[in-house]
Amino acid sequence: MTDSQDVRGGVVTSYKNAPTRTVTAGGVTFAYRELGPRSGVPVVFLTHLAAVLDNWDPRVVDGIAAKRRVVTFDNRGVGASSGSTPRTIEAMAKDAVTFIRALGFDHVDLHGFSMGGMIAQVIAQTDPDLVRRLILTGTGPAGGEGIKNVTRLSHLDTVRGLFTLQDPKQFLFFTRTAGGRRAGKEFLGRLKERTQDRDKAISPISYSNQLKAIHRWGLERPQDLSVIHQPVLVANGESDRMVPSQNSTDLARRVPNGELVLYPDAGHGGIFQFHRQFVETALEFLER
Repeated sequence: MTDSQDVRGGVVTSYKNAPTRTVTAGGVTFAYRELGPRSGVPVVFLTHLAAVLDNWDPRVVDGIAAKRRVVTFDNRGVGASSGSTPRTIEAMAKDAVTFIRALGFDHVDLHGFSMGGMIAQVIAQTDPDLVRRLILTGTGPAGGEGIKNVTRLSHLDTVRGLFTLQDPKQFLFFTRTAGGRRAGKEFLGRLKERTQDRDKAISPISYSNQLKAIHRWGLERPQDLSVIHQPVLVANGESDRMVPSQNSTDLARRVPNGELVLYPDAGHGGIFQFHRQFVETALEFLER
């Protein structure tokens, strides 16, 4: 049941109540959710390794949707979307463009987190006319330092999570300080706010294919990022273990119109730990 305060004038304002819809294009049925105002340039969210629709922090989604139309989706073979998951970031980017165009959008802003940020970088290069502005969070460039280690870290922290009966994201996304531990628990709690119409978890084969894609991205030769002419906001925690924070600094430096925000005592999930500050910065950036 949708809470009346979460729907105003037919516009969904809360991610936990956004209905899951589908659109079919390129032989794939994509599952997606949208919320926020119906006008203006949409902000399409591109998500992280192993994530489905329910892995977005509702505070980040709702915060941006207060001012902007937000669209989240499952890429091919993930969650409720059909097909098999590609093993390259480039193929994922192609699928994302197919999805975006299927919704009839000619112009979008992209927010890519972690693996989603890698996909966003490719889209900005293959389909520059489609992208107005880019927000790249917890991510790094092709061939970036330490990115090839994501597989090893993910496996280690999954085992660590099993032994300590904790979600691996507590280790992968947050620092081990008191503040980081608390932020992780709060984040994981927020992910459970949606109780109905939840997405299917990622399958083991899709997760494996995504890991292969990220590993390949980490081994690639660095790309010429000077071709990305859109304004780019880069944000991360200052202590990211998954995609080392120096990659964020490197990204912001290599794009012609980049700006960088690093959050203190925060890791890969810095934008979730500091969601209020991030939303404020992101909206200011998007509305310029």
